[in-house]
Amino acid sequence: MNALPQKILARQKEITSDFMKIVDENLADVLSGKSEHIYEIRDVAELLHIHPRHLSNTIKLVTGNSPCSFVEGKILDIAKQHLEDNKMSIAEIAKMLTYDPSNLSNSKHRFT
Repeated sequence: MNALPQKILARQKEITSDFMKIVDENLADVLSGKSEHIYEIRDVAELLHIHPRHLSNTIKLVTGNSPCSFVEGKILDIAKQHLEDNKMSIAEIAKMLTYDPSNLSNSKHRFT
């Protein structure tokens, strides 16, 4: 089996790191009201100037998980934190996270 050149491995890790940073920044912007939508993979890929499929494949290769699993996991972590605070309803949390309330409940049950 041929090993990938160090330069390629470094670029894959850079793409993964940049993806995580953009996702975190976007979620922070949504929570603060600076943004009205959560980025999709194509949005992040556009910001990174790469094809969405290349982004997805790279994230999966480096982490073993799909990019969507990271985004959904972060959204669910935020939702769980707000539910534990007991200050907002599921519908309010879903609205804040630009999610449909039934989808948020279904995702919560699927991932927890």
